[in-house]
Amino acid sequence: MTNIKKYLLRLAYTFLALFLSLLFITTLYYFNLINENIYKVFKIVILIVNIFISGYILGKNAKSKGYLEGLKLSIMLIPFFLIGTLLLKEPLKLTIIIYYLIITMTATLSSMIGILRKKETNS
Repeated sequence: MTNIKKYLLRLAYTFLALFLSLLFITTLYYFNLINENIYKVFKIVILIVNIFISGYILGKNAKSKGYLEGLKLSIMLIPFFLIGTLLLKEPLKLTIIIYYLIITMTATLSSMIGILRKKETNS
């Protein structure tokens, strides 16, 4: 049960950080302080950075197999994004699939880096 609690807590922190970051960027865009191109880039960068940080923390707390921790994180994240895509009635295009692959790769690589950094500090 503690494993599930750990993942749900990490998922909640990820969504909270995403929400607050995107709220800030959207507010800047709403008041025309940033243009549309910068807004689009920031949305992707914020997502990648938040997932990287979450995966890194999960990897740092893992005992072994950091890639598996990242895959678990991405498997928990992607359904939320997929449901959002389907609720907005957007067609499932190749760009969206690539977006989900980027999420998966970011979570996997970051948790691998997290577990490697943990091993370096323990040696």
